Amino acid sequence: MWTHPRAIGLLVGYGLDRVFADPRRWHPVAGFGTTALRVERALYRDSRASGVVHAAALIGSMTALGVASSRVAARVGAPAEVALVAAATWAALGGTSLSKVGRQMADHLDNDDLESARALLPSLCGRDPEPLDSDGLARAALESIAENTSDATVGVLVWGALAGVPGILAYRASNTLDAMVGYRSPKYLRFGWAAARIDDVLNLLPARVTGVATVVAAPSVQGSPARALKMWRRDAAQHPSPNAGVAEASAAGALGLQLGGRTQYRHGVEIRPTLGDGHAPTARDLRRSVALSSRVQELSAVASAILSVAIGQARIRRRRLA
Repeated sequence: MWTHPRAIGLLVGYGLDRVFADPRRWHPVAGFGTTALRVERALYRDSRASGVVHAAALIGSMTALGVASSRVAARVGAPAEVALVAAATWAALGGTSLSKVGRQMADHLDNDDLESARALLPSLCGRDPEPLDSDGLARAALESIAENTSDATVGVLVWGALAGVPGILAYRASNTLDAMVGYRSPKYLRFGWAAARIDDVLNLLPARVTGVATVVAAPSVQGSPARALKMWRRDAAQHPSPNAGVAEASAAGALGLQLGGRTQYRHGVEIRPTLGDGHAPTARDLRRSVALSSRVQELSAVASAILSVAIGQARIRRRRLA
């Protein structure tokens, strides 16, 4: 049973997230965010060099914590390794909470409760909700769900499979820092550069795993795998992010929607390229996107466990040949 503790831990952690979602109090990621804010106050300078030190210190410390805890668990035994991987996976995942917020947003829009919808939007993304109408809120939420399916779930599982607990902690630290300082605002344009670039690199593989899973999952929301693949290949590269474009374009194709366009953040307005050929998102499409996200998460959890087993088997073979 304990031959592949990492794979078992990933599946258990994923199951814990599905059952319990994020803890309302004492969330480890929130604790990391508080620490990161304190470090930022001490290190902030309007320069890339300061941003590099900031990112390296925080991501490096979380990686070191992952390495140290994994070594202790390995000495204790496989059950401890499973428990550690499961706990780290559960703490880092945010897929169930993402789906919950998406459904809440759809409920508000169905009830024409734009005030509540605007109040909820900041929990999904950093856009300015005040000027958005119902369609604008639906589009912002749907794009955020598509992107965060990769960030909040697939990335955690992929890096857990590849590098265990150190990979999970480093990935979540990078992703959290990107959400905090990786903006193109005047304050963070230089200081947040390192966090944003590290996050881009760490998300290269997870975003493409998300794209593949979205293509496979398209029929579960009455979508076309061929269209999801087509929109990914045609439109993803137009997006300013090398990774968000993959998740959003494939989702647009799977759902038969058109995403992108004028996007207003608190620090300014960006004109995003359009992704997909369909109609503008509605509350009904938002529910479909939540269903698609859940299916992508399921597929990614299974794929990550299989990848972890394959990596483990390769290590076993190398030891036998040594």
